[in-house]
Amino acid sequence: MIVVILGLLGLVLGSFANAFVWRLHEGKDWVKDRSECVHCHHKLSANDLIPVLSWLRLGGKCRYCKKSISWQYPVVELSTAALFVGSYLIWPESFSSAGMVSFMFWLVFIVGFVVLAVYDLRWMELPDKVVYVLTGLAVVQALVLSAIERDSQDLLGALGGFAVVGGLFYVLFQISSGKWIGGGDVKLGFALGILAGGIPAGLLLLFTASFGGLLLSLPLLAIGRVKRTSHIPFGPFLLAAAVIVQLFGTSIIHWYQHLILL
Repeated sequence: MIVVILGLLGLVLGSFANAFVWRLHEGKDWVKDRSECVHCHHKLSANDLIPVLSWLRLGGKCRYCKKSISWQYPVVELSTAALFVGSYLIWPESFSSAGMVSFMFWLVFIVGFVVLAVYDLRWMELPDKVVYVLTGLAVVQALVLSAIERDSQDLLGALGGFAVVGGLFYVLFQISSGKWIGGGDVKLGFALGILAGGIPAGLLLLFTASFGGLLLSLPLLAIGRVKRTSHIPFGPFLLAAAVIVQLFGTSIIHWYQHLILL
């Protein structure tokens, strides 16, 4: 039952993420303004906004102007649902009071990650409004967990991750005058560093994101799809790495520590 509820919630919030991304880019009020077709701007009815099903029923086209609706919409909705369900099934902590609070925070982070990933892929920009909210939320999470557990470990870990990830990105940004890494990536690095919750996890996040970017870039360079001077959005790799570190980071770090001690 919990899996079904999380799946449905993920679909709904994935739909919200799609709408929020477009409204944010267009400067619209995400609370007051109604959803509309991006082509003809006809206001959409409730029947047009059912996650995935509306897109399938309409054959991927607007009911009113018949122009194609991007596959981004169902993919984002399904991806968000998969992340919700997968996180619950893989969650590395117990669902004690602290673990449950951490999981609830994590679901909110997932929605923010989806918004940032879609925005960066479409317009190669990480909007400050969303990054700052996630940064504040990461700080609040560290404070709340420290209060629940009556331990400063979460705060110290957040500070370590903040320094390692955000600090390194800031240095790279300054040295290269913004050529190696964008300012948005630096700000996101600070937020994800806090969320990583420690220096080892922060280093793993950096390695995972960089390795993922390399795996994608090298084949694209080999087939001529991109050039050495091409800009590839790094935000989605950072966000994907944050998900991997959150769900598998502890196991990966323990495996590595065991490996080097053999």
